[in-house]
Amino acid sequence: MDLLSGMTVFARVVEEDSFVRAAAALGLSRSAASKQVAWLEDRLGARLLNRTTRKISLTEVGRAYYERCLRILEEVENASQAVARLHDAPRGTLRVNAPMSFGQRHVGPAVADFLARWPELAIDLTLTDRRVDVVDEGYDVVIRILPMADSSLIARRIATTHRVACASPAYLARRGVPKTPEDLAGHACLEYSNLPTAGEWPFRRDGAVQRVKVSGPLRADNGDILRCAALAGLGVILSPVFIVADELADGRLVPVLEDHADEGVPVWAVYPHNRHLSTKVRMFVDFLAERFAGEVR
Repeated sequence: MDLLSGMTVFARVVEEDSFVRAAAALGLSRSAASKQVAWLEDRLGARLLNRTTRKISLTEVGRAYYERCLRILEEVENASQAVARLHDAPRGTLRVNAPMSFGQRHVGPAVADFLARWPELAIDLTLTDRRVDVVDEGYDVVIRILPMADSSLIARRIATTHRVACASPAYLARRGVPKTPEDLAGHACLEYSNLPTAGEWPFRRDGAVQRVKVSGPLRADNGDILRCAALAGLGVILSPVFIVADELADGRLVPVLEDHADEGVPVWAVYPHNRHLSTKVRMFVDFLAERFAGEVR
């Protein structure tokens, strides 16, 4: 037995003025309802009801307790209804984190469309290329474009992007065009520092991944900084396509080593493991997976 169940049975007995009718309304036997009230009285150390063979009546203590029970049970019901409403549609605040460049180009517009669809939801979006701690920092959903290793987290693949090695025409005219990944040893390479293997770039050769060591004049934790450096002719970058798509299209950057391009980098929506996944998280991740289905450019 528990206190809330005892209060529920007691209040119903008072309302029905009968153990028999209260038990029937609650789906209990009369003896079970009587035991609940007796247990409650024992726990409180006070008699709540006067019982005779023909009727029941509240004691003075019972009347005061009944009035408080009604308020408590009403609050419990209100809380249950609030949870039900939150479970039916996304409400409240959703805390989201995403990488800076991907967030500006893709997550930001997606968030705007999602909020337009669900106006009762608020989103707290932070953009950083730092690898955040999903649980300790209190995020509901984190977007990552990295291999996943957190066994305690759920990761859903929502898209794929490709990386392309490229440089400005001026740089390639000055330093030459690399023909193989090994040629990068003689080139200035602009490195993204947030990868665990920042000084090694992966390329595909004969169906296998080959990593080559690179170095150069600039390391940065943001892809747009490296894009600007490449446009200025400082060196070669290995960049997700979505960061350099416009520059590749108009010729300001030129792809190299295309025969050795990677097979795609997964984009993940990561969230803490929870047996009761909230509606706002589930619907937001579903929305992203539908919006970014396939390759992101």
